[in-house]
Amino acid sequence: MSAGMMFFGLVFMGGWAAALGALVFAVVTLVRVRQRDWTRRQGALAVRLLLPAPAFLRFDVALAAAALLADLWFVSAAIVLGTEGIFTEDWMGYPGMADFTGRGYQAGVVSALRATAWWTFGIAVLGRCWITAGVQVCLLPLAAWWIGTFDTYFP
Repeated sequence: MSAGMMFFGLVFMGGWAAALGALVFAVVTLVRVRQRDWTRRQGALAVRLLLPAPAFLRFDVALAAAALLADLWFVSAAIVLGTEGIFTEDWMGYPGMADFTGRGYQAGVVSALRATAWWTFGIAVLGRCWITAGVQVCLLPLAAWWIGTFDTYFP
């Protein structure tokens, strides 16, 4: 087994726990800072709206870390589940026999990653979580493109 597949396998097995732990930390941070100002009191209206207060910025960073870990788990799950009879990349090891029920798996995974990226980006922007929105719009579309370039049994 290659080092890359070992990484994705470990992230698939334990990544959900790390993402859940980071989400709990983000909620705890939200509870701790809920009494503080979430917007700035000085400056123009646009500055107060677009630049978060330090307390809200701490929550945004914690939420961005949780989103990053959840995205890594999602991508590793797609790769690990696709190694058995669908993807035929050299670094993944022996692909096994062709799984003809998985003909649309790669297109479905790419579509799911793109849809998840844009929905979570939109929700983060509506919540003024700029760092989280940046993580979502940078990581998942690139992962979708990368998985879309994998060789498969199917032309």
